[in-house]
Amino acid sequence: MTIFKAIMDKTLLPFFNPKGIVLVGASQNPNKLGFGLAQNLIRSGFPGAVQFVNPKGGTLFGHEIHSNVASTPDPVDLGILLIPAEFVAESLVACGKRGIHAAIIASGGFRETGEQGAELERSCLKIAQEYFIRVIGPNCIGLLDTHLPLDATFLPPPGPTPGDVAFISHSGAICAAVIDWARGQGFGLSRLVSLGNQADVSECDVLEPVAEDPHTQVVTLYLEGISNGRRFVEVAGQVTQEKPIVALKVGRFASSQQAVSSHTGALAGEESAYNAAFQKAGVLRADTSEELFDWARALAWCPPSPGRNVAVLTNAGGPGVTAADAIEANGLHLAQISETTQAELRKLLPAAASLKNPIDMLAGASPEQYAGCLSILLNDSDVDSCLVILPPPPMHSAGSVARSLIPVINLARKPVVVALMGERMIQEAVEFFRAARVPEYRFPERAASALSILAQRADFLAQPKSQPVSIDKNQALVASLLRSQKPGFLPNEVVHQILAAYKIPELKMELAKSPEEAVALAEGMSFPVALKVASEDIVHKSDVGGVLLNLMNPEAVREGFKTIFQNASHAQPDARILGVQVQQMAPAGQEVIAGTVQDQQFGAVLMFGSGGVEVEGLRDVVFSLAPLSEQDAESLLKRSWAGRKLGGYRNIPAVNQSAVLDVLYRVGQLAADHPRLTEIEINPLRVNAQGAVAIDTRIRLS
Repeated sequence: MTIFKAIMDKTLLPFFNPKGIVLVGASQNPNKLGFGLAQNLIRSGFPGAVQFVNPKGGTLFGHEIHSNVASTPDPVDLGILLIPAEFVAESLVACGKRGIHAAIIASGGFRETGEQGAELERSCLKIAQEYFIRVIGPNCIGLLDTHLPLDATFLPPPGPTPGDVAFISHSGAICAAVIDWARGQGFGLSRLVSLGNQADVSECDVLEPVAEDPHTQVVTLYLEGISNGRRFVEVAGQVTQEKPIVALKVGRFASSQQAVSSHTGALAGEESAYNAAFQKAGVLRADTSEELFDWARALAWCPPSPGRNVAVLTNAGGPGVTAADAIEANGLHLAQISETTQAELRKLLPAAASLKNPIDMLAGASPEQYAGCLSILLNDSDVDSCLVILPPPPMHSAGSVARSLIPVINLARKPVVVALMGERMIQEAVEFFRAARVPEYRFPERAASALSILAQRADFLAQPKSQPVSIDKNQALVASLLRSQKPGFLPNEVVHQILAAYKIPELKMELAKSPEEAVALAEGMSFPVALKVASEDIVHKSDVGGVLLNLMNPEAVREGFKTIFQNASHAQPDARILGVQVQQMAPAGQEVIAGTVQDQQFGAVLMFGSGGVEVEGLRDVVFSLAPLSEQDAESLLKRSWAGRKLGGYRNIPAVNQSAVLDVLYRVGQLAADHPRLTEIEINPLRVNAQGAVAIDTRIRLS
């Protein structure tokens, strides 16, 4: 741990284990938020000192209300400010002079209200920095810890029940809803932190302190953005080695993309960067609020999944088929039930029961049959997890079935989730399962999704941890080249030097400014050759008839030069055409794309996928943060059809996958080393059994 990190962590301690709290803005009026927050501090049973401040004085809940912060007795190390925004600055000064170095500004009226509020927020932050005060908020509801216990929010009672799921949120309203919803869903919270405007303390700051809480088994996040992308990946990556993080990132369809000029830039939007960052850090990304906590319950309450083979146990055929579909849709597989296991099941079930997965025990299945069959399935070495389906049984109560299943589930070393279908007739079973910490969901689709996330978590933990691959390069040469270049697409000769400096193989092109020059260059290369229009103003050359391939003789080159000029001039009359690039035809092979963009939050993001002219139409592309580790690069190949196809497919021969991986390492490192390279695109990268070579490369400098 660095000295800086140790100091920063220490300054956050009063938020999570304060010795004493001073509430500035405590109110005797039951209609004021200051009354509600004071009430929560007392009612929660906080074991430390609680001091109230209001210039009017008086008493509240048996505590003296002090007229100012300076007069509050020791100990106080956490200040909570719930006063009009215009008075927050002077209260921060008072806290600083009192020796308080942690403050929650619950007041609104800051950046969220416009420029005047933003200026007020900046002034408050400056004061906080002068007095070394860490600030949560403003415009937040505060925080709580159900095990300390501490409720430093102004939300109405009852608060959440003690549990093992932590929640960090950018939205205060979402916090209020989650607390109430969690009670209704039967799971408790350990810690909750509302970050508000994040003038100072961000999600990156509180992730580790929240995760280090021994009562917390899972950390959930509601994110509207990330304050520091690379730091988030680093911090979250450390946390996920010990405890899972599930994130709901909203605002997915709000476009904040700058104008781009390449396939990579067009496809690598903000959300691609978030997905790549979450994958790098091992953060599980939920698509809905319901999914966020469905997954959290399973991760908190279930043992790790040893694999992806699921056994389905049901008393009805329709729900079993629904579960089978959901299992496959979530990247899981129906387990092959062994003959030995089927023989054991046959002893417990009627002859008409189906012993093929899904196991259909028929409608009359008893609590004993449910429990016995589940125990048998869990003992099958080919079964990694079980999904039990329980609609209201016609012959028995759902509660009696739940009671019989719980002892089997509690002893299991494999995950078991329950699709408890219905509403009124299953409430007794709901209470039994929740009390026993067994994840139950209303429909098989949600249950299958929870099992899938357990498998994903297990896969992540099983991955060997590795650092970015080290490559040989001439970083200094590229830095020197870039210092003399103007913003925009770099000239081809500079691109060639950059690729050579990072040892990225390419099929070199040379510029011809006349048909005669083109013929001379072609003859020097040996036929066949390709011709491509040379213009910084033309992004996609083939779209304007600016590419001709397999030209076999001098006359074809001469006429091709003229044709390209005519096509490009007609398609884009304003384009500045420098000439025509002459390039020897590459050997046959598969075509892929490799490119990078610089994301505002996360830095260099690398894209890989199917290349050629249809890249945007096919959209067979995947992303990873750069630079790449071996696992990052191999994942790119596994997650894309272009990558999987490199191993051969039908009449498509296998090619040199190692050469592709090497190019990905080098392109990713190039972008990471030189952030001014806003776009790099190799399209296509031609790959055959001998190796890989860049056919067309564009590099854009900011």
